Amino acid sequence: GVRATGITLSKHQHRHVNALIAARGLGSRVTMRLMDYRELPEHERFDKIASIGMFEHVGRARLPTYFRKLWRLLEPGGLLMNHGITAGGTKNRELGAGIGDFIERHIFPGGELLHVAPVLEAMADAGWEMLDVENLRPHYGKTLWAWSDALEARLDDARLLTTDGTLRAWRLYLAGSAMAFERGWLCLHQVLAARAG
Repeated sequence: GVRATGITLSKHQHRHVNALIAARGLGSRVTMRLMDYRELPEHERFDKIASIGMFEHVGRARLPTYFRKLWRLLEPGGLLMNHGITAGGTKNRELGAGIGDFIERHIFPGGELLHVAPVLEAMADAGWEMLDVENLRPHYGKTLWAWSDALEARLDDARLLTTDGTLRAWRLYLAGSAMAFERGWLCLHQVLAARAG
């Protein structure tokens, strides 16, 4: 019985999700917009916000702006679930074995992985009250191996969808990331916070 609004910068994701909304007859309750979160009008307030796999693309310098924007979009007493990849250590500037350079160049240009500590500090400075912090690292390592195994099992199908270079990059990314999560170089934090008041 909820009304939901989703946003994405991905044209492919936007098209796919809108097709799912139409197929399931949810057009009167669910909308998916192709837009930057900074463009969301602040008079459109939400009771709850879930931000999935996004803040690691914002970067340290823009975290205060990001968390203040989300705070202004939420009704007083509303909840934010902020979920994303974080660095395993406080001093990490590079993932081991060159994985960070590879990811920056071939998978997620412009991403910046921070330890959860500066993320929580930026949230607190923006007025959020942290209710729960959970590290899903062990589970995500297993998830990445499952994705890697699924891709390896269907390489011929995947070759029909993309270039050899892109396929090679994603094969390396999935296996390398699974290893990084297993070793604790990467974490996956889920933070539940409330807008007090």
